[in-house]
Amino acid sequence: MTIRIIGSAHPLRGGGISTFNERLAGILQEQGHDVLIYSFSLQYPSILFPGKSQHTDEPPPAGIRIRSIINSVNPLNWIRVGKLIKAERPDILIVRFWTPFMGPCFGTILRLVRGNRHTRIIAITDNVVAHEKKAVDLMLTRYFFGPVHRFVTMSGEVMKDLKTISSKPALELFHPLYDNYGEGVPREDALAALKLDAGKKYALFFGFIRKYKGLDLLLEAMADPRVAEQDIHLIVAGEYYGDRAFYEGIIEKLGLQPKVHLFTEFIPNDAIKLYFSAADCIVLPYRSATQSGITQVAYHFERGMLATRVGGLPEAVKDGETGILCDTDPASIADGLLRYFTPGSLPQLQENLRRTKAKYSWKAFTDALISFAKS
Repeated sequence: MTIRIIGSAHPLRGGGISTFNERLAGILQEQGHDVLIYSFSLQYPSILFPGKSQHTDEPPPAGIRIRSIINSVNPLNWIRVGKLIKAERPDILIVRFWTPFMGPCFGTILRLVRGNRHTRIIAITDNVVAHEKKAVDLMLTRYFFGPVHRFVTMSGEVMKDLKTISSKPALELFHPLYDNYGEGVPREDALAALKLDAGKKYALFFGFIRKYKGLDLLLEAMADPRVAEQDIHLIVAGEYYGDRAFYEGIIEKLGLQPKVHLFTEFIPNDAIKLYFSAADCIVLPYRSATQSGITQVAYHFERGMLATRVGGLPEAVKDGETGILCDTDPASIADGLLRYFTPGSLPQLQENLRRTKAKYSWKAFTDALISFAKS
């Protein structure tokens, strides 16, 4: 079939969304479909973008066709793109929805595409309710939902939110593995590359640093005297999408400098394996969540997790099996760290990680997605 994808892709630094879209396109191509990603010429105006750069210097993914033509703030562009895809008449149009900001742009494009009375429009909804809410969010989300035929979510939490807004057909699938970051490396080699002491225990906070992800809660947990006694260190790897001074002020105030190792620039794809290979535990201390792609990177590298009981995280991290769940406060996070690093507390961790990893295949995801789109 002819399949088109609307969403972030190279050369944008879309984080997990860009990586997901490119991997999805690659798998669909391997299955014999004609696939093209329509990405952005402008995704966010500079004034709205919290990071340093929206673009990467990394090479494009091999064999993936990408056209960067969508301008998120130009209505004339939306009309041109909508007419282009309408005339192209793809069998399936997959659109990623992760923020209400894209509602006007995507909603307008999809209304035009739907006019060809042929294309099936499937929305993969990462979020329905934004992490950082604004008064206009619901209106923008409803505008996007209007022309969509069917929805796919990747957590029960998002499905629950979706059902409060739309009664259209929806399918809950799992988030496939991020398996395109290469294989892990020996822990000692990863720590040497990062210039870290191989004799320490390491927890990893990975990804863009935003308030809802709770890094400040984790830093306070690191200052718990019980955690300090265990000589647990923290690696923070990801770009600040918030106030750098806020987090570094907490580190200084609590005297955490010797035990918190900051790698707060954008992490290129080819370096991700170093951070996950170096870590003993991946920590997701989120205040709120739908699902997190970080869990799927952790499964790929077979690393156990400590996560808060919010949103879809308990669906991905099984307490006592593939990690530990805790509450959204520093004392509970500290309890979780101590439990995780207590020998024997997770006796079948590696076996459970490997078994769970095997369930999250891209083929199973794409087979279910295409079948749902066609049904």
